[in-house]
Amino acid sequence: MPEIAISSLGISLLAGSLTTLSPCVFPLIPLVVGSAVQANRMAPVAMGLGMVLSFTLVGVFLGTLGAALGIDGDSVRAFGGWMLVVFGAVMLVPQLDQAFARLMSPVASGANNVTSRLNSGSLLGAMGLGALLGLVWSPCSGPLLATALSLVATENGAISRGGAILGIFGVGAAIPLVLISYASRGFMNSSRQWVLKQAYKIKYGFGVLILLVGISILTGFDKRLEAVLVSLMPEAWVSLTTKF
Repeated sequence: MPEIAISSLGISLLAGSLTTLSPCVFPLIPLVVGSAVQANRMAPVAMGLGMVLSFTLVGVFLGTLGAALGIDGDSVRAFGGWMLVVFGAVMLVPQLDQAFARLMSPVASGANNVTSRLNSGSLLGAMGLGALLGLVWSPCSGPLLATALSLVATENGAISRGGAILGIFGVGAAIPLVLISYASRGFMNSSRQWVLKQAYKIKYGFGVLILLVGISILTGFDKRLEAVLVSLMPEAWVSLTTKF
């Protein structure tokens, strides 16, 4: 089985982290985890684990669906490339970003209604809350999650690779959540100012990156670049990626 694209793992990890660090999500983290931490100090870790598991299951489902449909791999890969171009444009054009947020609002409202009934003070409830946070944050993070979903398509929908890519996205989203949950109030206040000042620049930079990745997939340039990167990578890392 061909190895998973190293660039897909890196982009998915970065997309997950940017989801949590987006200006409309980051300030809400203390509110989301505050009462849960008071009830159980391990609640943020359980939330992070819930995130990783839910995104991994979505990736496995999409990989299974792709395998079951038996769609031509090149066609699926081309579709994923076009989706990356589209979502790169969404992140770069404010009007498109706002339209996408409005489109995702009903999903967020439904997920928020479910999370309001969870007891986030228990580890199981915190895990359930973490599993649903991606949907709750969808108006803000939708293009970033959609980017990870598109990357699954570029990997031809393989089951293990789909789970790995979205699992890595969940890890990226969970790491800032857990770290911020245990940070001091002073650090939170100072980092909040930095995030609010820099997040849009980072988002636009990521939008350009996604646009270029989509174009490289459509032109086949990504495969040539991947071959060069693999030749420069340590053998242990390359061996790890070939297990997916």
